[in-house]
Amino acid sequence: MKIEKLTLVVPLALLIILFAKPLAADSSAMQLPSIQSIAAAFKKVAFTQPQSESPAKKQLPEHIDEEQNALVFSAPPRETAEAGKEIYQPVADYLSKVIGKKVVYKNPGTWGVYRTKMLEGSYDIVFDGPHFNSYRMEKLGHNILVKIPERHEFAVIVRKDETSFKNVQQMAGYTFCTHAPPNLGTLILLNQFDNPSRQPVIINTKGWDHIYQGVVSGKCAGGVIPVLNLKKYDRNGETRIVFKTQAMPNQAFSAGPRVSLEDQQKIARALVSPEAAGPTAKLRATYRVGNNFVPANNEEYRGMAVYLRNEWGYY
Repeated sequence: MKIEKLTLVVPLALLIILFAKPLAADSSAMQLPSIQSIAAAFKKVAFTQPQSESPAKKQLPEHIDEEQNALVFSAPPRETAEAGKEIYQPVADYLSKVIGKKVVYKNPGTWGVYRTKMLEGSYDIVFDGPHFNSYRMEKLGHNILVKIPERHEFAVIVRKDETSFKNVQQMAGYTFCTHAPPNLGTLILLNQFDNPSRQPVIINTKGWDHIYQGVVSGKCAGGVIPVLNLKKYDRNGETRIVFKTQAMPNQAFSAGPRVSLEDQQKIARALVSPEAAGPTAKLRATYRVGNNFVPANNEEYRGMAVYLRNEWGYY
């Protein structure tokens, strides 16, 4: 109420100043302003709309509008921002042409940002591991489009001369060379230990070759490594397997609700077509995809989100 009174007093004071001088100069010839003229002046002072927004604010450059309305493509921050751009930007440009809508690649920078943005639904198209694809399918309305054709198998290994371990559960409290969570192999390892007080000790080791060498050298009691990589490194039989997973689907592309079903189908067809060879070349080389991606479906990824159940923020 006080604010409304102040709003009325200020314009009235301006009117008094406006008419005071002519009233004093010639009081005999004074003509009082009509009620209508006072009301009009009051309305003009009190309720005039502000000027329209400046052209600089109102007319944004076209590329800014495009960025705001663009579909966002992302992937885990497993590389530097520069390396990520080299790998994924050609894919984003290719998909933009395929669907006739702007697709921008955004590198999350950290795993924390990646998790947060993903859970917010900020990513429309994503390329990452099967457990993430499964989670987005079950929780965020994504559809899984295409995948790496080779199936995943992980092995938990120890040195061949280490005979005290008959199974992986006996290794609670021992050191493991492996990638930090939420790497799928590491999450599979942790999933084998139900007792929170009896968990393996993770030594963050980047690179499958370094994980293998960490076990062989005795730096770690065990390690987690894809079976295909183990066959490549362990030609002399220096390790043995104490646990191996069943074959599971590999990394894949998924698309979310902001991408129409029609555009999802276009993207899926485009990523397995011969025309994708150039735009996906660096991506395929980095993750050993082979000559091309292959079609995927939601059912083969169902249930794999369970490996994220102990990761903060997902459940």
